Amino acid sequence: MTARILIVEDNAANLELVRYLLSYHGYAVMSARDGPQGVAVALQERPDLILCDLQMPGFDGYQVLQELRGKLTAVIVALTAFSMPNDRQKVLTAGFDGYMSKPIDPEKFVQEVELYLPVAQRARAGN
Repeated sequence: MTARILIVEDNAANLELVRYLLSYHGYAVMSARDGPQGVAVALQERPDLILCDLQMPGFDGYQVLQELRGKLTAVIVALTAFSMPNDRQKVLTAGFDGYMSKPIDPEKFVQEVELYLPVAQRARAGN
């Protein structure tokens, strides 16, 4: 069974692009437009993977992480425009399971996301 992925992103264009790419490749995709909504959707839907922006209204990505850690087993990856050399380390030190920078490369994005999923949950596991 392919993974269920939650995208927490306040930028409509970024959200639609990520949702389209993941849906096109067969993933069940949920979305939230801000931190509090992201926490609520995550707790209700129990996704396998969460792609979370860092700078959003309500809660930032770090607050989303803090609210969800210990409450579910999802892999939580920061998907952010913060791309200075120390930003990756800051994200990982805070407890995120991974770091991906924006803007995304549509041709490589799904492959990069799949690195955070067990093989059995990858849409292209049989390919």
